[in-house]
Amino acid sequence: MKWEDNVRKVVPYVAGEQPNKPNMIKLNTNECPYPPAPGVEKLAAGLNCDALRLYPDTNATPLVEELAAYYKVKPEQVFVGVGSDDVISMAFMTFFNSDMPILFPDVTYSFYDVWAELHKIPYKTCALDENWHIRPEDYKQENGGIIFPNPNAPTGLMEDLSVIEEILEANRDVVVMVDEAYVDFGGVSALPLIEKYDNLLVVQTFSKSRAMAGLRIGFCIGNEKLIQYLNDVKFSFNSYTMNYPSQVMGAEAVRDDAYFKKVTGKIVNTRERVKDELKKLGFSFPDSKTNFIFATHESVPAEDIFKALREQDIYVRHWNKPRISNYLRITVGTDAQMDSLLAFLKQYLAERV
Repeated sequence: MKWEDNVRKVVPYVAGEQPNKPNMIKLNTNECPYPPAPGVEKLAAGLNCDALRLYPDTNATPLVEELAAYYKVKPEQVFVGVGSDDVISMAFMTFFNSDMPILFPDVTYSFYDVWAELHKIPYKTCALDENWHIRPEDYKQENGGIIFPNPNAPTGLMEDLSVIEEILEANRDVVVMVDEAYVDFGGVSALPLIEKYDNLLVVQTFSKSRAMAGLRIGFCIGNEKLIQYLNDVKFSFNSYTMNYPSQVMGAEAVRDDAYFKKVTGKIVNTRERVKDELKKLGFSFPDSKTNFIFATHESVPAEDIFKALREQDIYVRHWNKPRISNYLRITVGTDAQMDSLLAFLKQYLAERV
């Protein structure tokens, strides 16, 4: 078929498995195990369906204004998109247009290389050290831009702001993106640095800590010129990217800060308890500051544990990739879900070890 000669061919991102079984325990995609804020549920129940016949606000004003107020920035410094994936992809299109390769870690969010391939952006990965940390010296080579998560995924480790600032100081002439999808679970945001560095873009999401993965809400904050460039590309691509329900429900989620802190606090407490229990079972892991634990067992292969869990309808994430093939990424669920996981692991490992 001759027309295939002109097709853009890429290897797509592979998302975590999305099973739908009764009584399953789903700990493989880092979703929040608790519902969204009560006000969000109330809005969903009473949604003005007549509004759905109209195009949504192209600027997502209700959500942008709430985010700006919450993070104490100007609305002109906030850009929203359909999940942080949409925001980052748009930023790749907008800012990574030189002939130089962009840089990101070798063990990181596996969508980065997919976007680079899709948008035909050259890239180079920089190896994390033996303790899974970024080596800032690796990001002092010539490049066309930088992106990395903080805390990192899938390792869960948080880099100190001094590391981020060292990278920013060495890269004043390119855009540096810090992907903070998991920052609300004990991390420290790089947002205070945006006033000092006009090339810094901080990206966050509602999918994890705000329990709204199904509504697809992401945003980034940076200086006004960065955001204007992003909006120029967005309005050249699709003016109506964010739907009306996402805008109004997202704004309500931001308003209920007490519920937000309650949920993230519960997840952190569960995570720390589960860390202690996993250690007793022979697991080791980096000190996660996320809503997941990146764990390896001292004697039983990760793939064996992954398959055994799956047979019990307990789903965690496993990658057959260099450096991480003997690790499992375990989302922190409710206490009851984690107790079921631990009970099975205790029994299974007792039979294996």
